[in-house]
Amino acid sequence: MKISVSFLSSYDKAKDLRKLNVTDVDYIHVDYMDGRFVPYKSLSFRQLKTIYKYTSKRLDVHLMTRNPEKLIRQFATLNTEFITLHVEIKKDISKLIDLIHSYGIKAGLSLKPDTPIALLEPYLEKIDLILVMSVEPGRGGQEFLENTPSRVLAIKNLLKTYEKSDILLSIDGGINNITKEGVQDLVDIMVSGSYITTGEDFQERIHNLRTH
Repeated sequence: MKISVSFLSSYDKAKDLRKLNVTDVDYIHVDYMDGRFVPYKSLSFRQLKTIYKYTSKRLDVHLMTRNPEKLIRQFATLNTEFITLHVEIKKDISKLIDLIHSYGIKAGLSLKPDTPIALLEPYLEKIDLILVMSVEPGRGGQEFLENTPSRVLAIKNLLKTYEKSDILLSIDGGINNITKEGVQDLVDIMVSGSYITTGEDFQERIHNLRTH
C-alpha cells in the first residue's frame, strides 16, 4: 500500500512538507484548483513550485482545472511522477494524456463521485492511474462518502473486463484510520490529508494507514 499525503489543509505548508520529508510516505499529493472547475482556488503554480525547497519526495499532481495544458508543462519541470486530470473537462483528453507521457510522467484520470465510470472506457488503453474521489473534489476535510467501496469495486470490475490490471487505483478524500478499512485492500494508493497533517506524529499516522 502506497500513501500520498495532501497538504491542502495544512496551516503551515512549509513546516508540514519538511516533516513529511523525513517520513516513509511515498508521494506528496499536490492539489491544483482553478476556482472554476471546482468552486475553490488553490495556490498558484508559482507558489506551489516552491515545494522542491522542502521535500525530495515524488509528486502526485491532481489538476482540478478546465484548462490543464499549461499546468502539465509547468508541473513537468518538478519531481513529478503522476499528473491526473478530470475526465469531465471539455478538452481532448487523449491529446492531454499524450502530452503528459511526452515528459516521461505517468498519466491519471479522476472522476467526481457522481460521474459515470463508463466515461473512463475510451482511455483505458492509455492511462496509468485512476483517482477515485471519495469526497466532492476541491476542499479538504470532508467526510468519506459511504458508497465509495462499491464504486471502487465497480471500477475494478471495469478494469477486469478490459484486462487492464496494470492501471493503478488511487483513492482521495476523507481517508483516515477508520475509513481506510473498506478500501485499503481494493486500491494501490491512498491519498490522505488532514488525518495526517493534524497529527503530532506524521509517521505514526502514515503507519496507521498502511496497517490492517
